[in-house]
Amino acid sequence: MTESYMKKLSSTLLDAITDKDPLVQEQVCSALCSLGEVRPVEMLRTCEEYLRQHDKLAHPYRAAVLRAMERVLSSRASELDKDTASTIILLASSEMTRMKDLVGDWQQAVSGVLVALGRQFISKVMEELLHRLQPGALPHCAVLHTLASLSVANAFGVVPFLPSILSSLLPVLGMAKQDTVRMAFCSALQRFSEGALEYLANLDRAPDPTVRKDAFTTDIFSAYDVLFHHWLQSREAKLRLAVVEALGPMSHLLPSERLEEQLPKLLPGILALYKKHSETFYVSKSLGQILEAAVSVGSRTLDTQLDALLAALHSQICVPVESSSPLAMSNQKEALRCFTVLACNSPDRLLAFLLPRLDTNNERTRVGTLQVVRHVINSAAAQMEDKKPFILSSMRLPLLDTNSKVKRAVVQVISAMAHHGYLEQPGGEAMIEYIVQQCALPPEQEPEKPGPSSKDSKADSVRAISVRTLYLVSTTVDRMNHVLWPYLLQFLIPVRFTGALTPLCRSLMHLAQKRQEAGADTFLIQYDTHASLPSPYAVTARLLVVSSSPYLGDGRGVVALRLLSVLHPNIHPLLGQHWETTVPLLLGYLDEHMEETLPQEEWEERLLMFLRDTLAIVSDNVWICQLSLELCRQLPCYDGAPQEKNFLYKCIGTTLGAASSKEVVRKHLQELLETARYQEEAEREGLACCFGICAISHLEDTLAQLEDFVRSEVFRKSIGILNIFKDRSENEVEKVKSALILCYGHVAARAPCELVLAKVESDILRNVFQHFNTKVLGVKIETKDPALKLCLVQSVCMISHAICSSTQAGSFHFSRKAELVAQMMEFIRAEPLDSLRTPIRKKAMLTCTYLVSVEPALDKQAWADVIRGCLHSVMALLPEPKGEDGGCQESLYLDTLHALEDLLTSLLQQNMTPQGLQMMIEHLSPWIKSPRGHERARALGVSAHLLRYFLEHLRVSIIARRLPPDQLISLLLTMFEGLGDHDQNCSRAATVMINCLLQERGGALQEKVPEIVSVLRSKLQEVQGEHILPAAQHSIYLLATQHCAAVVSSLLGSPLPLDSHTCMLWRALAAEPHLATQVLGLLLEMMNRDVPFKESRAFLLGRTPDRVATLLPLSASCALFEVMSTPAVGPAVLELYPQLFVALLLRVSCTVGVQLPRNLQALERRGASPALATRNLEPCSSAVDTLRAVLLRSGSEDVAQRMDQEGGWELLRTSAGHEEGATRLARAMAEHAGPRLPLVLKALACTQSSVYEVQRVTTTAFLAELLNSNVANDLMLLDSLLESLAARQKDTCASVRRLVLRGLANLASGSPDKVRAHGPQLLTAMIGGLDDGDNPHSPVALEAMVGLAQLLHLMETWDLRSGLLHVAIRIRPFFDSEKTEFRTASIRLFGHLNKVCHGDCEDIFLDQVMGGMAPLLLHLQDPQTTVASACRFALLMCGPNLACEELSAAFQKHLQEGRALHFGEFLNTTCKHLASPQMQHFPDLLGRLLSTCLFYCKSSWEGVRAAAPLLTGFLVLHAEPRQQPQVDLDQLISAFQILLKDPAPEVRTRAAEALGRLVKLA
Repeated sequence: MTESYMKKLSSTLLDAITDKDPLVQEQVCSALCSLGEVRPVEMLRTCEEYLRQHDKLAHPYRAAVLRAMERVLSSRASELDKDTASTIILLASSEMTRMKDLVGDWQQAVSGVLVALGRQFISKVMEELLHRLQPGALPHCAVLHTLASLSVANAFGVVPFLPSILSSLLPVLGMAKQDTVRMAFCSALQRFSEGALEYLANLDRAPDPTVRKDAFTTDIFSAYDVLFHHWLQSREAKLRLAVVEALGPMSHLLPSERLEEQLPKLLPGILALYKKHSETFYVSKSLGQILEAAVSVGSRTLDTQLDALLAALHSQICVPVESSSPLAMSNQKEALRCFTVLACNSPDRLLAFLLPRLDTNNERTRVGTLQVVRHVINSAAAQMEDKKPFILSSMRLPLLDTNSKVKRAVVQVISAMAHHGYLEQPGGEAMIEYIVQQCALPPEQEPEKPGPSSKDSKADSVRAISVRTLYLVSTTVDRMNHVLWPYLLQFLIPVRFTGALTPLCRSLMHLAQKRQEAGADTFLIQYDTHASLPSPYAVTARLLVVSSSPYLGDGRGVVALRLLSVLHPNIHPLLGQHWETTVPLLLGYLDEHMEETLPQEEWEERLLMFLRDTLAIVSDNVWICQLSLELCRQLPCYDGAPQEKNFLYKCIGTTLGAASSKEVVRKHLQELLETARYQEEAEREGLACCFGICAISHLEDTLAQLEDFVRSEVFRKSIGILNIFKDRSENEVEKVKSALILCYGHVAARAPCELVLAKVESDILRNVFQHFNTKVLGVKIETKDPALKLCLVQSVCMISHAICSSTQAGSFHFSRKAELVAQMMEFIRAEPLDSLRTPIRKKAMLTCTYLVSVEPALDKQAWADVIRGCLHSVMALLPEPKGEDGGCQESLYLDTLHALEDLLTSLLQQNMTPQGLQMMIEHLSPWIKSPRGHERARALGVSAHLLRYFLEHLRVSIIARRLPPDQLISLLLTMFEGLGDHDQNCSRAATVMINCLLQERGGALQEKVPEIVSVLRSKLQEVQGEHILPAAQHSIYLLATQHCAAVVSSLLGSPLPLDSHTCMLWRALAAEPHLATQVLGLLLEMMNRDVPFKESRAFLLGRTPDRVATLLPLSASCALFEVMSTPAVGPAVLELYPQLFVALLLRVSCTVGVQLPRNLQALERRGASPALATRNLEPCSSAVDTLRAVLLRSGSEDVAQRMDQEGGWELLRTSAGHEEGATRLARAMAEHAGPRLPLVLKALACTQSSVYEVQRVTTTAFLAELLNSNVANDLMLLDSLLESLAARQKDTCASVRRLVLRGLANLASGSPDKVRAHGPQLLTAMIGGLDDGDNPHSPVALEAMVGLAQLLHLMETWDLRSGLLHVAIRIRPFFDSEKTEFRTASIRLFGHLNKVCHGDCEDIFLDQVMGGMAPLLLHLQDPQTTVASACRFALLMCGPNLACEELSAAFQKHLQEGRALHFGEFLNTTCKHLASPQMQHFPDLLGRLLSTCLFYCKSSWEGVRAAAPLLTGFLVLHAEPRQQPQVDLDQLISAFQILLKDPAPEVRTRAAEALGRLVKLA
C-alpha cells in the first residue's frame, strides 16, 4: 500500500511536469526531489518508468524530469542499490544517444544524471560509457561531453580510466570531419587534461598515488599533434578557439623535451591567432597556460621567442577596451597574467622592452605600456624591488604628456607605486606633485560630451581619478603617512594648485588627525627642518581667504575651515579652544545655505569677525605683523579672482587694525598704494575697504599715509605733465585718483563719526577735491572720466552720510555744504538724458538728501535750483528700450527715482505747510502737463508720493451743516452724483459731506434706506477711486447704526453672486460689536426662516429628485461669511457662538448635494465678471466657509487649523465624506474648544427630532465623537450624551443607528473608567447591533463588531460570560465575507474575545478557537493587508489559550506588527508546534485543520487558495504517526490534482510543493 501511494504521488507530479509556467515546473521538480530525498529509489524508479512509458514526451519536459533525477542523485546516490543504478545508467545512456543530433538541454540533463551517478558508481558508468566508445567508430558527441564533465567532477575516479579512454579516442580523431564533433573532442581533451592535472596535483589524496605524468604524455602528444597541426588550420573560427582552449592545459602534460621541441612552432602558431580572431580571450588564456608550462620545465626556447611574445601581448593591451564587452576585459586580464609570468621569469628583458615604449608619443602605446607597468608593479613586486629607480626615472616623459587617457594611466601607476614603496625613493616627490597637479585641473577642461569610444566621463575624468587616488593614498596606505605629512602643505599656497585645494585639505586633515592620535610631538611641524613648507601665517592667510568663496572647487570653504581648525597647534597654541567653538558655527551657517542663497556680504562679515576674534586672542603684535605681511605677499595670488582679492584686502585692513605698531601699519599701507592694480575696479574697491577698516583703529595714520603717498615720488611722477602724455596714459592716472578718492570715502564711512567730523573739511574733503581737480600750467582741467566722477560722488555720499550719522551733527557747521551741493548738481546736469547707465544721479541726489538737514541752511533759491535740476535730470530721461540688461536698468531707474523722492521729501520736511507743498507741486506742474506720457507718469508718481506723505502728517476736520428736512434727501442724492466727479478733490469732498449728513441726520431716513443702499451700490460699480470704497463703507455703517433691520433686508436683496462692493458693504457692518451682534442675529433669523431646499420633479422615471437651494437662506449664508471676514466681528461672534455654530453646522448638513437655482447655475457656468467676488457660491461650500469663519473669529483658530490639516472641511462638503467631516469637527472642538461645548450641546438638543435625516446623522456623528474625548467626562456631559444616543437606537435611519453604536464604543477611549458602570447597557446595544436587520453586510453589524473590540477589555468578566459564545458564533461567518472591512472587524474582534479569556477560557469557547485556527492562518495571505494584520493580532491573542508555550512564543516571534512575515517559515514552525505533545488535548486537531484546508482550496482569493495546500503540506510534514488515521491521503491527492490545474501559477506551485511533503504518509 505504501509503495502505491508513493507511486501515486510521483505520478501526479510527473503528470504536471508539462506545466507551461516555468516557476510551476521548477516547483514540480523540487517536489519530485522532496520525494526523492525521502524515498530516492522509489522516486527514481517511477521517473525511469515514466520516461520509458512516455516515449513521445517532448524534450524540454524529459529534460526537466532528468534534472530532478540528477538533483536527487547528487545527494542520495549512495542509497541506491546496484540494480537501480544500473537501470538508471542504461536509461540515461539510451536517452543520451537516442538522437544523433545534439539537443542541448535534454542531453545536458542526461549527462548530469550520469555524472551524478559517476561520483558513486564510477565503474558502472565508465563501463557503459566505454561501451559506447566502439573501436573504429566516432563516439556520440554527448558521450564525449559526459566523459569531459565526469573527468572534472570525479577526477580521482576517471583518471585511472584515462589511458583506456584515450586509446579508444585517438585512433578515430582523424575520422572526425564535422566541426561539432571536433569541438566535442577538443572539449573532452581539455577536460581530460584538467582532470589529470588535478589528479597529479593531489597525489596524496589520490586512490593510486603511483600514477605519473608519463602515463598520459604519449597519448596527449598524439592528440596535440592532430589538434595543432591539422585542426588548428581550420577555417571555422569556433573550432580554432576550441583547439587553442584545449592546447593550454594539454601543454602541461606534454613531455618536457616534446614541449621544448614544439615551442618554436607552438608559440608563433598561438600568436598568429591574434590576427585571425576579434575575440582573443581564449587565445590569451591558453597562451598563459603554455607560458606557465614552459617556465615550469625551464625552457630555453622561451628566451628566443620573448621579443615576439612581448610584442604580441603588448599589442593586446594597447587595444582600447569597452567596459560593455566582458570578453575583451577578460582578454586583457589574461594578457596581463602572461606579463606576470614573463616578469617573474625575465624581469630585466621585460623592463628593457617596456620602459623605452614609455617615451613614445603614441597614445595607445603609452597607455598600454603604463597598464602593464602598473600590473607588474603589483603582481611581481619581489622581482621589481631592485628596479624601482629605473621605473621611476622612466616616468619622466609620461609625466609631461597632456593626453587625458595617458594621464589616467599615469595616475593609476602612481597609485600602485604608493602601495609598494616607490614614492619613498628619490624622485617619488615628483609623482606626488603630479597627482596634485591633476587634482588642480579645472572642471571646464574635462570633456562634457565624450565620444562613444571614449572612456572619458565625469566620474572617470583625470581630475576625479586623481582626487580619489590622493585621498585613498592618504587614508589607506600607512607607509605613505610620513611621505605626505607635512609635504602636502607646500601645495596649499602656489596659485597653480588652487584647483586642488579641496582634495588637498581633505587629505591633510586626515593626515593631521592621524598625527594627533599618534601624539603631539609627531604632529607639531619642525619648520627649521622643512624649509620648503609654508609658514603658519601663510597657511592661515590662504585657508581663510579661499573660504570667502566657499562653494568654489567642490566646496573648498568647508574643508579649508576644518583643516584650519585641525592645524591650530601649528598656528598658535592659544587658538585651540576658540576655534573649536567658532569653526563649527561657521560650518553650520554654510549647511543652512546653498550657493544660490548664501548672502555673500554676511558670510564675509562672519569670516572677518572670526579673524578679529583670532587676533584678539593671540594679542601678539609680532604674530599679527607677520600675518599682515603674509596677507600682503599673497595679493598677487588672486589677480584672477577679484572677489577673493577684495576679501583679502578686507583681511589686511582688519589685521592692520589690530596691529599696535604704527610703523608696520604705515609701511604696509604704503606698499599697498604702490603695488595696487588700479586698472581693476574690484581692486580699487578692495583697497578702499582696506583703508576704511584700518581707519577704525588708525585714523590719523591712515590719513597721513594717504597724504604721504600723494607727496611721494611714485605718485608725483604719475601726474607730472610730461608723464601724462608719455609714460602713462591719462586713463591710468584717473584710476589712481579714483582709488584715492574712494579710500577717503571709506575712511569717513568706517572711522568713528566723532573723529571724522574734526577732519572732514580740513583733511578728507580737501584731498578728495584736490585729486578730482587737476591743474596743468595753473589751469583747472575738468575730468572726463565717468569712473572718477562716480568714485567722487560715491565718496562724497559716504562722507555726507557719516556727517549725518554723527551724534554731534546738530551742532556741526559744514562750511563747504553749498560748494558740495553745487558740485553734485553740476554732475547731475552733466548726465545725458538719453540713457541711464551709471548711478551718478542716484548717488548725487542721496548726497544732497543727507546734506539737507546739515547747517548752514541754503537759501530758497539754491534749493529751488536743486529741485529743478533733479526733476529735469530724472523726468526728462527717455524710456529705456527692452534689452538683455533690462532688469539691471529697471533696478537702477527705480533706485534713482526713489532717491529723487527721498530728496524732495526731506525738503518738504523743512517746510511742512500748504505753502511748502504748493511749492513742490509748482515745480512738478510742468512735468505733470508734459505732452510726453512717460514724463507725466513719473511726475504724477512723485506727486502722489509727496501728497501721501503730506496727508499722513496733517489732520483735517469738517463740520457738517444743518439742512431743512425737505432738502436732506435731495442733497444726499446730489452728493452721491458727486462721487463720480473727475476731480478727486471734489469726489473726496462729496464723501465727507455724505457721511456727515448720515451721521447727523440719518435717523430721519428710515423709509429711504432701500433707495440709499441701492444708489450706493450702483455708484460703487460706476466710480473708480481708492477713497470711494472706504467712505461708502462708513456710510452704510452710519445708516445701519440707526436702521439695522432695514439695511440688512436691503443688502439681502442684492443679486447673487455678491459683487466685491456689496461684500465690502456687508463687512462694514461688523465695525462695531453691538451693531455686529444685531446684524448676526438678523441674518440667523433670515437663514432659518425658509426651508433650506426644495425638491424638483425628476425628469426621468426612477431618478432621485434634484434638491435646489432656496434663495433667502443662501443669501443670508453668503452675507454671514462676509460679515465674518472682518476681524472686528469677534466680540459679536463670541456672544452668539452656540447659535451660530449649531445653525451653520445644520445648514452644512442639509445643503450637502444641494444644487444652485438654475439662473445662478447659468452664471456659474458663464463665469463671473471680474467685479464679482471669487468665493464659491455652491450652497454647502458657502455654509462650510461661513462655519470656518465663525471659528476663526471666535478665537477657535486651533479648531479651524486642525480641520485644515486633516482635510475636514473638504469632507464636510461631500456626501461621501460629510459624516467623517462632522466627526473630525467634533474631535477638534473637544480638543481645542472644550469649554464651549455645554452651550453648543444645549443648542443641539432641540435638533434631535429633525425632519431632515441628514441633520440627524450629522448631530449623531458630532455627539458620538465627543464621547471619544475625556472632555465629555470633564465637563459632566457624559450622562446627557449617553442618554441622547440611547434615544436614537431605534431611529429609522441605519446610519444614525450605526453612529449611536460608534458613540457608545467611543466611551472606551474617552472615559474608559466609566465602561464598567455602563457595561450591561453597552453590551446589550452591541449584541443587538450584530443582529440588526436582514442585510448580511449590515453597516450596523460592522460598527457593532468594531465597537465590541474596543469595549471588551474594559467590561466586567462576569458581564461578558453570557454573551461570549454567542458573539463568537455570530461573527464566524464574517471571516470569509466578500467585504474587506467585515473580514477585518470580525477577525480582530475574535482576537479580542480571546484576549479577555486569557487563563480562563471555557472548553466550549476553546472549541471555537480551534475552529478558527486554520482560517486565521490562511487569511494571513489575504489580498487585503488590513485583514492580514487582523489575523496577526487574532493569532497572537489565541496563543495563550492554546496551552502550548512554544506555539504562543512562535506567534510572538513571527507575528509582531511591522515585522516582515516569511509565511512559509512561519507555517512550518506553527505546524511543528501544533503536532507537539502539548496539543494532545485536541485529539482530532489534525483532521479538523486538514478538513478546513480542503474547504479553502476552493477559495475565491488566490493567495488564500495557494496558502491552503501550503498549510496542508506542513501539517502533514509534522504529523505524528498516531495522527495518521486522521488523514485521508486519497482526498488530499485528489484535491491537489485539481489545484495543479488552477489558472493561478502560484496555486499550482503551492500544490506541487504540498504533494512533495505528502511523502511522509505515503
